[in-house]
Amino acid sequence: MPAHRVAALLLGFALLGGAHRASAQEQNWAAKLFDKQKIDFGTIARGSDARFRLKIKNIYPEQVHLQSVSTTCGCSAATPSKTTLAANEEAYIEVKMDTERFSRRKDSNVVVVIDAPHYARVQIPITAYIRTDVVLSPGAAALGAVAQSEDVTKTIEVAYAGRDDWKIKEIKSPNEFITTEFAETRRAGGRVDYQLKVTLKSGAPIGALREQLTIVTDDANSPEVPLLFEARVESEFTVTPETVALGRVNPNAQRTFNIVVRGRKPFAISKIECESTYDGFKVTLPQDSKQVHVLPITLTIPGKPGAFDDNFVISIADAAEPVKFRIYGEIVE
Repeated sequence: MPAHRVAALLLGFALLGGAHRASAQEQNWAAKLFDKQKIDFGTIARGSDARFRLKIKNIYPEQVHLQSVSTTCGCSAATPSKTTLAANEEAYIEVKMDTERFSRRKDSNVVVVIDAPHYARVQIPITAYIRTDVVLSPGAAALGAVAQSEDVTKTIEVAYAGRDDWKIKEIKSPNEFITTEFAETRRAGGRVDYQLKVTLKSGAPIGALREQLTIVTDDANSPEVPLLFEARVESEFTVTPETVALGRVNPNAQRTFNIVVRGRKPFAISKIECESTYDGFKVTLPQDSKQVHVLPITLTIPGKPGAFDDNFVISIADAAEPVKFRIYGEIVE
């Protein structure tokens, strides 16, 4: 093959291999990191906890570093969840509007300065209209940590000043585990007050939960008022460690270790069993109810060489479901 064709072919491969790299010459390479190019809060209530999570993902093979994150107006603030992202890693920038000190139309920008793999400055517009006639207190249905087995309710007060006949028609929830109810508590002289009750039902999936509820009113121009809902659903009981790695062990050897079981309130343990019916372990069960139980377990290793992997089930009095921990290792001669 002629030398000039070989050179052209090699150049083509080089360009193809770098197609997904962050190029300093490409003006919008940094903008592609963000899932939104504009943040619009819409119409929000005075005192509401108005927050938006701007997703950022490093789509390049090089590491991305955020040198700074700021906003161009005191009516807003922006905080990154992390500043260094490896290839394909995700993070977010939480953008918050100050609905206590500011009102009506507010425009701002999130400004992100990136200094690696190349310098770039990304500016993302923010817009919001903070209405003065509707006030939420508190500004969000923030439940914090809740037990998966319990119903938890948060009360929100809604104060309206304006029309004598103003009404809340409904509250929309995008999640089947979040239910709502509302009741009028006052109506006089153009002032209307409502009390909202937002309930997270038992059985919600374990983990962080973040949703936006919608208060629907009879306003002709701006009928919807957003309400942020946040909670962290936790299991009623936790086991530490969840996995016990024994490594390489001899047949019929004995190993002793502690399992710690914690509950959100005092509880009693009724029994511990092995799912495979293996009975080569000893444990003294506590007789009282406590919030934390430390269980010393002595295990006799099976006599047959090979992999050893079993789940152990801890039955707790009055608990809907048992909790489990795993023990595994390799039995060698």
